[in-house]
Amino acid sequence: MTTPTPRACVVIPAHNEATVIGRCLRALADDGVPLEVVVAANACTDDTAARARAVPGVNVVETPVASKPAALNLGDAAGTVFPRIYLDADIELRDGAVAALVAALSTKEPRVAAPQVRFDTERSSWGVRHYYEVFTRLPYATQGLVGLGVYGVSAAGRARFDRFPDLQADDTFVQRLFAPHERLRVEGSFVVRAPRNLRSLIRVRTRIAQGNTALARHELPAAPATFAQTTHGTTRALAALVRRRPTLAPSALVYLAVTVAARLRAARPSDRWHRDESTR
Repeated sequence: MTTPTPRACVVIPAHNEATVIGRCLRALADDGVPLEVVVAANACTDDTAARARAVPGVNVVETPVASKPAALNLGDAAGTVFPRIYLDADIELRDGAVAALVAALSTKEPRVAAPQVRFDTERSSWGVRHYYEVFTRLPYATQGLVGLGVYGVSAAGRARFDRFPDLQADDTFVQRLFAPHERLRVEGSFVVRAPRNLRSLIRVRTRIAQGNTALARHELPAAPATFAQTTHGTTRALAALVRRRPTLAPSALVYLAVTVAARLRAARPSDRWHRDESTR
């Protein structure tokens, strides 16, 4: 039997993801779309690479450098087909998302696309659930495109940049390369398992705040003004949400507390990678 020609390449950067890489790869296979899958294992001290190699058809490349951008570039170099989909190892694509991404990005036009996010808070604490009660209703989650673990680009879209820069916020970096009409929301969904507790949630939000700050310094000299506008927009959306839904006031307080705590931690000089270990 001949092997079907892959319709897209999926690049998965993975650092010590042995407990989650299997379900990520199974979800890809379940969609039934022929894919070229490249797992870029970076500085793993567990058996992430071995578990990925055990899945038929998966190409595993390795680097001793503990860096997501380095892993993205390594995986990109190993890929041979387009469209190109970038997927975090703890994310599961569902409901035909792979097929929808491939269809939307199989174009000569520069496009970036992502499916709808779903947060799994079933095993999360009350505080985390309150946070996501608000977060899922704010413009970033309802109108945003990338920034939560998966995005894809067409061949022309990928041509807009050379290598991934040494930044944590790779997804936001890519999004900013595309005009609003070039950003697509496709059918299907992807599952993000929410942190189990508030401490883990603050770690995640700290990493995101650090990444956004570094990105602003990298791309935009006037970053503080840019981020102030974003913050003001979120604050207005939060106030409007509470006015419409007064019962969400307690959740809004949790959201604000987490946001402030994360930004204060992000402002401290640190090389620590703030990763959520509670879902791994």
